[in-house]
Amino acid sequence: MDSRNTIVAIILSIAILLGWELFFSPKAPPPGEQTADAPATNAVPPKPGDAPGVSAPAAMAPATDTTPAAPARRVRITTPHVHGSLSLTGGRFDDITLANYRETLDTASPEIVLLAPQDTPHPYYSEWGWIASDSTVALPGPTTDWAATPDAVLTETTPLVLTWDNGQGLVFTRTIRADKEYLFTVEQSVANGGDKPVTLYPYSLVVRFDVHESKGMGMAFEGPIGAFNDASKEVSYKDLKKKSSDTAESVGGWIGFSDKYWLAAVAFDPTVKVTGTYRHADAGGRDRFQTDLRADPITAQPGETKSIKGYLFSGAKELELLDAYSKDPGLMRFDRAIDFGWYWFLTIPFFKLLRWLHSVIGNFGIAILAFSTIVRILMFPIANKQFSTMNKMKRLQPEMKRLQERHANDRPKLNQELMELYKREKANPLAGCLPIVIQIPVFYALYKVLSVTIEMRHAPFYGWVHDLSAPDPTSVLNLFGLLPYDIPSFLTFASIGAWPLIMGVTMFMQQRLSPQPADPMQARIMMLMPVVITFVLAPYAAGLVIYWAWSNTLGILQQWVLLKRGERAEAKAKTT
Repeated sequence: MDSRNTIVAIILSIAILLGWELFFSPKAPPPGEQTADAPATNAVPPKPGDAPGVSAPAAMAPATDTTPAAPARRVRITTPHVHGSLSLTGGRFDDITLANYRETLDTASPEIVLLAPQDTPHPYYSEWGWIASDSTVALPGPTTDWAATPDAVLTETTPLVLTWDNGQGLVFTRTIRADKEYLFTVEQSVANGGDKPVTLYPYSLVVRFDVHESKGMGMAFEGPIGAFNDASKEVSYKDLKKKSSDTAESVGGWIGFSDKYWLAAVAFDPTVKVTGTYRHADAGGRDRFQTDLRADPITAQPGETKSIKGYLFSGAKELELLDAYSKDPGLMRFDRAIDFGWYWFLTIPFFKLLRWLHSVIGNFGIAILAFSTIVRILMFPIANKQFSTMNKMKRLQPEMKRLQERHANDRPKLNQELMELYKREKANPLAGCLPIVIQIPVFYALYKVLSVTIEMRHAPFYGWVHDLSAPDPTSVLNLFGLLPYDIPSFLTFASIGAWPLIMGVTMFMQQRLSPQPADPMQARIMMLMPVVITFVLAPYAAGLVIYWAWSNTLGILQQWVLLKRGERAEAKAKTT
């Protein structure tokens, strides 16, 4: 078998893999498809009997406070990582912006808005509360006006205490604490001052309107997500719209919504048994998605106070931070909120290595170059074998061409003669493919790192690349910015940046140092591959293209040295 067929197949596989992500991955709906003025509806607290395995009367819709809502009052939230406010009407988390992340590279651009009130174009909020089997029990709901101390502010050192008396002997207290990052601890308590026991089910939920997916290559899962029974559970927006709901049960666990870089999720104490539900409903022509947790019931006897602790994460998906929350307070598989993909066993170590290199070097772009160099060093023995095989195949080219001319009309005979030639000369045409095969998962894993990790977002390189996670911003169509006009949208497919061109040139040079196929058709196909790969990779993260260009450059240097070494050895053999 000719090794060129295998190499072509491998390169085409990469092109198909990346091309599929580019042209067929889910895209965000156009702004015109999202009716911002459509009416919104409140969250739906989970019923005690709406999950399998829970014995409770069927129609247990929670009773809610019917007191008319007072004008909404808010408590300001200020921590090193989070800005915003909490609504005292309903005690709802619905105004969270991320202090350390901006919408664009401009440091004056607005902070990333994560949670937003119900009367905004894209509502996104978290609610906490109780549900009861007894429909006569008045419970705090979305219109409840919670009491707080005047001028209260929620900070990392100042907790917020909310109270509400239902007038039936039950006093509800909600104590909220914020850490310095993105985690809120919500402790819900009920004090029973009546003469009868009361059984309540604690719940927490996150509601989001509309489908939210990035306009990128679709490499990161975005949608309803959670972890139950020590495994992550993802339900796409599309699937949830089809089946309306999905349920999971577990001791411990969390649930929420994941974006490419951001996460809003709720959890209870990890020792508590919970039922998690993913829901979809039509809300006045809009999609309303909800993820909620309902804990096992709590019974408060007369004169007794019962409480349960929960958590709300609302922030950036920073791996080190998610790992820390996995340990304390014990949010299972919390790092799985980052979609590290099929090769997570490579992606996570690669990311940690890049992060360490960045801490030493100070620039993620240079860290990528150093990473590529390390990969090349580790693969040096295999690459040496590859280049030796390629050199041997190059020396056999004249003999292979003579055999092809001699047996042009007898393919079986040609294959037989070629196999005898390989055996006689101890040449293995497939040996040169191994480094390429190994590079595929390495390449894919690095691609995931650049695509899904928040640390790569807006990470600058030198020159014209200011964001390694975004495509090269230049274009050959306007001479890389020298001509004063923007590229029309219909020519975007042909807009090739400077780094993709550099990568294509290095790929072409590396190819020219390799033995050329004797078959003219194969030779033409191989000549086209740098062009094809250049167009395929042009819209991808600049950091990925820089990695490939530098890796090719190192390969060219290594191949040139080995070729010269082989020529000297051959010349020496002829003189002796």
